[in-house]
Amino acid sequence: MKLYLKGEKCYKPSCPIEKRGTQPPGQHGQTARRAKLVGYGEQLREKQRVKRIYNLLEGQFRNYFEKAAQQKGVTGENLLTLLERRLDNVVYRLGFAMSRRQARQFVRHGHVSVNGRKVNIPSFQVKIGDEVAVRDKSLQNVHIQGSFQTSGGRGRPGWLEIANQDKLVGKVTALPRREEIDQNINEQLIVELYSK
Repeated sequence: MKLYLKGEKCYKPSCPIEKRGTQPPGQHGQTARRAKLVGYGEQLREKQRVKRIYNLLEGQFRNYFEKAAQQKGVTGENLLTLLERRLDNVVYRLGFAMSRRQARQFVRHGHVSVNGRKVNIPSFQVKIGDEVAVRDKSLQNVHIQGSFQTSGGRGRPGWLEIANQDKLVGKVTALPRREEIDQNINEQLIVELYSK
């Protein structure tokens, strides 16, 4: 399944996943019989997939789940909302980076500010009304400019908007809703896994 980890390459027809199709890797990929995942295996696979999409370690992911379980509402949706509100994910969603890994690196290297203050913590949780911007020193960075120019085809979720296109400033206008998270994620399997 496509996890969009390779940046712009995943949005083109030359994506390696689409070339390979459903055939498993390896010499005997066509003839190999694979057991169907059921129960625990299916739940674990889903959790690992979401961890890789958002580029998190097991401990970090567990902490997000525990925070989501303590909040009011549906635990699975709360978990996805917390993951979407991470600063590195917001930088990626605004189109300032090609992938979440690149967005994480931009944040760690101090290219991003929130409400005018430099923030270099990728797990920083943005709130409604926060302005996420590329710092003035980094506006001429070729990687950031290139990402912003090519991100048009990727689409921007409704809870984010570009406040100033020239200065690369984005604004969080609302909390992400489940319908706006375009990943093909079954969060109920993760909740079931951690509830055992």
